[in-house]
Amino acid sequence: MAEFICRLGTPSGEVITRIVEATAMTEAKSQLESEGFKVFAVSSADKGLSAILPGGGNKKAKVKQADFLLFNQQFSALLRAGIPVLQSITLLKNRSASENLRNVLADIEEKIKSGIPLSEAFEAQGIFPKIYTASILSGEKSGALDDVLARFVNYLKRSVGMARKLRGALAYPAFLLVAAFFMIAFLSLYIVPRMSDLFKSINSNQGLPTVTVVVLGISTAVANNIWWLLPLVLVFLFGLYIWLRTPGGKLLFHKFLLKLPIGGALIRQMTTAQLARSISTLLSGGITVPDSWDIASQAINNLELRRRSQAVLPLIREGRGFTEALEKANWLPELALDMIGIGEKSGSLREMLDEVANFYDAESEVRLEQLTTLLEPLILLFMAGIVVTILMAIYLPIIQTISSGPFGGKR
Repeated sequence: MAEFICRLGTPSGEVITRIVEATAMTEAKSQLESEGFKVFAVSSADKGLSAILPGGGNKKAKVKQADFLLFNQQFSALLRAGIPVLQSITLLKNRSASENLRNVLADIEEKIKSGIPLSEAFEAQGIFPKIYTASILSGEKSGALDDVLARFVNYLKRSVGMARKLRGALAYPAFLLVAAFFMIAFLSLYIVPRMSDLFKSINSNQGLPTVTVVVLGISTAVANNIWWLLPLVLVFLFGLYIWLRTPGGKLLFHKFLLKLPIGGALIRQMTTAQLARSISTLLSGGITVPDSWDIASQAINNLELRRRSQAVLPLIREGRGFTEALEKANWLPELALDMIGIGEKSGSLREMLDEVANFYDAESEVRLEQLTTLLEPLILLFMAGIVVTILMAIYLPIIQTISSGPFGGKR
């Protein structure tokens, strides 16, 4: 017989904790329910009391997005093949290559065995997006969990694909910036200071060129004070990083991003595509428009756009039209509003939201190419300008000395 810690509700309305001996968790739950208790949670005594408390036992490492996507693809396929939910979870737990995912699925398996619905078991983990748990809930209610999961997999694939394209497009510009930093640091902090004595000796009778004086002054000052300048820069960057993690700092940064010439439009288009696909996915599972908007708007990454979107939900609940309420957010593109309005009037809102998502996915790819096409030459021009300036500062005094020497004048 094993011991189980149980969190119970009594017929009088009290919440108590009891230790029960039973051969299995399901037997302990059945025994307590037969005695008139409402069973909130059951856990092995080996896991301790924290495992049954609200929020206790949910401190799990996050599951990687790739592992999460693979799990949902396999889960959807197993359900379509007619395998029960619990057996599917058990199979995927045993076959998963991710230790974090195996631990999460083991906990979900135990919760399902104790009678907790699948959506609540996933939500209790505290690491899955709200749109995912809401989709599972809608699939449970409609009896079409495999279809809902297949649609969510398609949604997740598109989201992951766009994120990969964004990272891939910005990887080369980021590499150029890092290379430019190290090249400039090497020339200005190592090469230029070592040539300062040479400059003074070969130009003792005449002044150094202005560009040499400026570059030499900057590089010498930085080289002489590097031991306190470097910690100061590191402290500043760390402070900036901490500030950007605060709600106020992140909000100001996101406002700044929206004002960038091409980047701001790209963020709006990507957010429009994500929002439209999220709402369409939720609507396909039978979730109402207000609840779909509430869940999808919370997943908006840009805090400024999320803040503007807060005015929409009260208007929808007042009975305003969905398109009319969206206009109050004052950030969605006019074309997207027109398309959504047509879908709302024709009774094909979900299908039109899919079209909006596909259209703005394509627009985002075009805008992303424009951004990288603009960034790369700008970074290269910046690198070339700095390097040419430093080389001019190095070679101009030498050329000036040669031209003024015995062989440099007119014959």
